[in-house]
Amino acid sequence: MWSARNGKTIEIINTDAEGRMTLADALSYAAEFKPKAVIDLATLTGACVTALGQNVAAGYFANDDSLAQKVNEASNASGEKLWRLPLYAEYYDKIKTDYADIKNSGGAGSGVGSSAVFLEEFTSYPWTHWDIAGMALDKIGSTPLYPHTHPPHVIRGATGFGVRALVSFAREWK
Repeated sequence: MWSARNGKTIEIINTDAEGRMTLADALSYAAEFKPKAVIDLATLTGACVTALGQNVAAGYFANDDSLAQKVNEASNASGEKLWRLPLYAEYYDKIKTDYADIKNSGGAGSGVGSSAVFLEEFTSYPWTHWDIAGMALDKIGSTPLYPHTHPPHVIRGATGFGVRALVSFAREWK
């Protein structure tokens, strides 16, 4: 059992889900500044890679439709593919527990959404989470044989995925 910064208790059922624990406290801390919106990026789950493919697109979740629209516009403007995924009520059922407020993982087969609804438990503002696990590293890079699948700025190795979309988002933020 662990107590998060905002006082929620968390049953630890997966010690490999430590990143979301840190992110949960960061999201709770952000609330103290009364932000108009928060965007977080993390290589959170392999489930997102399974859903959208390695080096194809990143998934994102948003608890605010207006913010989601701005993310879509930033994605289109930057050429960084982001696909909105749902925060279905059934995902919340996956993190219920009898021993704490929530558990840190929905377990095997619970889907990428269970990790997102876990994070949403620590927000009180418009928020979007970008799961960039499938986009953070490119093993192929741009080559003459595959120019249509990899933008010329993407080389083999760390991609910096999300930076272009964040810059585009910030430029249009009002």
